[in-house]
Amino acid sequence: MIRTSFIATALIALVGLTATAPAMANDVRIEQYGWLNSAGGAQEGYGNRIRTYQNGGYNRIVGHQYGRHNLSAVGQEGNDNYGATYQSGDRNIAGIGQFGSNHTTILTQDGNGNIAAGVQVGHGCSANVSQGGNGNVAAFIQACP
Repeated sequence: MIRTSFIATALIALVGLTATAPAMANDVRIEQYGWLNSAGGAQEGYGNRIRTYQNGGYNRIVGHQYGRHNLSAVGQEGNDNYGATYQSGDRNIAGIGQFGSNHTTILTQDGNGNIAAGVQVGHGCSANVSQGGNGNVAAFIQACP
């Protein structure tokens, strides 16, 4: 009985330690609804955040972050959409919103303090934004039939 209580107390303490991440930790949050959606990526550095949301089917999200304090946010509603963000450097922000089907967006940032955003609506839109250097801002909106 005492041994069981000791083990339970140790497990609760361990869970408590792992539940709170240090401020310098990287963070990933994924929500997926529908069927056959996938999300993945890689983070190296600290303070990086990836946020994903997908609803529909056959949607794919990829986020790669190398550096510090980068933010990637991708949301997709519909079917067969692909969104990818690649960030190297510090304090970059990339956002993709896609609504409909068969959209592709790739955002690449290599530098510091860059902002890239986009929205695609309809069917079959394609966007590829690449930023090199510091302090760049890019935005796009596309409506495809």
